[in-house]
Amino acid sequence: MSEFLSETEGCDLLTRLFRARGYTIERNLPFREYGVEFHIDGWDADARVGFEFLSSEDDDHDDLSLVEYQALWTAQQLGELALFIVDEVEPLSAADLAESANEFLDEVAEAIKSRMLVVPRKKVVSAAKKPATRSEAATKRAVTKKKVSATKPAHKKAAKKKAKGKR
Repeated sequence: MSEFLSETEGCDLLTRLFRARGYTIERNLPFREYGVEFHIDGWDADARVGFEFLSSEDDDHDDLSLVEYQALWTAQQLGELALFIVDEVEPLSAADLAESANEFLDEVAEAIKSRMLVVPRKKVVSAAKKPATRSEAATKRAVTKKKVSATKPAHKKAAKKKAKGKR
């Protein structure tokens, strides 16, 4: 391997780095989202993380226009995907590419971790423990009072009559 990487060598290195971080990278897949269409060099569809290596070697600088790049950047800012795009304007060494890719993967891991901490978990309230509204509480009290008033006096009167009758 030379000091500077070809696109194939760079993609192989990126695939190893991403897989070492737990991503299931598939190579050279069609990508069609956000109005952008191109063959992505590496992509984990479940994690929505991948990479694209743009090089003069394969003449793929035209794969992404500025508008398409901005659409992907916006999706990334919204947390909908994470895409490491290498635009090989100048030759890259394996060490430089690995350092940049690891920084990217660290940022992705941190973003995922912070999203997990920020997203509040919904509190599950069962129907029995759900606080009643004013009208529900008032109706419940009225029904309870009706039941109590209808049964208690009958028991009291019967008890008083028996007591009076026995005297």
